[in-house]
Amino acid sequence: MSGTEQGGTASDDAVETHPGATLEKTIADELLDQALAERRALVQLCLYALDRARSAGVVERLEEGLAAIGVTALRPDGERFDPSRHEAGGTVPTPDASLDGVVAETEVVGFADRGRTLRAPVVTVYTAR
Repeated sequence: MSGTEQGGTASDDAVETHPGATLEKTIADELLDQALAERRALVQLCLYALDRARSAGVVERLEEGLAAIGVTALRPDGERFDPSRHEAGGTVPTPDASLDGVVAETEVVGFADRGRTLRAPVVTVYTAR
């Protein structure tokens, strides 16, 4: 067939379907799902270890390792308390009215994975007397 004769189009000839393409995609999807599930499990294990770590060096190293993969510690000290982002663990009175509703201290560090909250920080909030 020459280029001027009718028949198949050039795009039909150029597109070649591989019989295993769907299978390969399925396997790739499964491997990705497995890797993501394993990542989530490892992150949760690290958070568990952080909660129980007695050494400041171990805590620091775990937080550095988590930060390297996009999991950041949330310590909102000095920020305005936001019940949608923070969990109130208690209050502390203050004579300074400008501090009313501000996070005084983080009791339990929170964590976010690329902006998605994994665990909200538990905080103590200033309340005006």
